[in-house]
Amino acid sequence: MRIIFIRHGDPDYQHDSLTEKGRREAALLSERVSSWENITEIFCSPLGRAQETASYSLARLGREAVTYPWLQEFAYMIDDPTTGRHGVPWDFMPEYWTEMEEMYDKKEWKNTQIYRSNPELAPAYDEVCAGIDGILAKYGYQKHHNFYVTEHKETPKQQNETIIFFCHLGVTCVMLSHLLGISPVVLFHGFYLAPTSITVLAAEERMPGKAVFRVQSMGDTAHLMQGGEPVSAAGYFTDVFLG
Repeated sequence: MRIIFIRHGDPDYQHDSLTEKGRREAALLSERVSSWENITEIFCSPLGRAQETASYSLARLGREAVTYPWLQEFAYMIDDPTTGRHGVPWDFMPEYWTEMEEMYDKKEWKNTQIYRSNPELAPAYDEVCAGIDGILAKYGYQKHHNFYVTEHKETPKQQNETIIFFCHLGVTCVMLSHLLGISPVVLFHGFYLAPTSITVLAAEERMPGKAVFRVQSMGDTAHLMQGGEPVSAAGYFTDVFLG
């Protein structure tokens, strides 16, 4: 099967909606999404900027999305020890987080002092992981240690089925960390997912009954480039390459 994560369009965070640029991005995105085949289910964050982004694609597809609260942005606030910023639990200065080996550990990152400072954060991470595992279980994929056991004994039955998530940068990194077995802190700080960017994973089932999810593309914005719309730098701290 295939999993596609889509970040919302260029955001107006104050009103939890899209900017005019974000609406242009969502329209270009919808042209791309509407050409995809074998879409079985579409899921969406409850937040306005994700709902508005999804609405363009849903209208073209004539589909509806299932909204889950746990797909909201992973905004469990912390106080940044370097800058004093009270905000999302990433964007740390490199001299802070890179000096802690626990930050690179897929389990121990939650036990660092900064992440324990918000007691809601670790349970929320577990809820997101349980949420996506619950969806995958409906398609016959059960988490087993660091891979998935499947019901497919011969040819994978769900190989071409596609599920789509319209959500946010942070929560996408959380789900990727769970699927790939790595610390979300590395993803938070090491990867940029631009507004309306597309990240694609597919299940590799090289042996009957066993599967791993592997990234095919990450942060793809080809629809924006083809439509002549610059890539937004929302959530980024340097220039975005537009080549």
